[in-house]
Amino acid sequence: MIDQKEMMRTIVAACPDFATRYDEFIAEWRDELEIPYYLALADFARQLITLLERGLRQQLDMAFSAIERLHTDGDKYVRKAATIGKLESLQNTNLHSRTEPEQFVEFLRPVSLRYWRKVEDFWNDGTAITDD
Repeated sequence: MIDQKEMMRTIVAACPDFATRYDEFIAEWRDELEIPYYLALADFARQLITLLERGLRQQLDMAFSAIERLHTDGDKYVRKAATIGKLESLQNTNLHSRTEPEQFVEFLRPVSLRYWRKVEDFWNDGTAITDD
């Protein structure tokens, strides 16, 4: 089962270009009792948007493979973070200047796609995001 710390190792392993930013993040928050991983996930969302802007499909494919693993092999915190911290951030149009959130759909794996749609339903209809 993937826990909070393993979640970030999984992300960095799939997207090594994110390692420097994540190391800076950890250094910034090292004195805190609890690391705000959701902020790191928002940074990772920005990284993925940059990859999309640059057309780096292979790197995106690896990253979304890791996101799927978080959904399928993560503990409750990690599954929720993969949905709310990651997928919801990717859908935030304020983070996109030259891309659109829907451009990520082709990279989503089955479970991640299901949760992507749940986030859309939440924002469109107020439908609660629940585990199946």
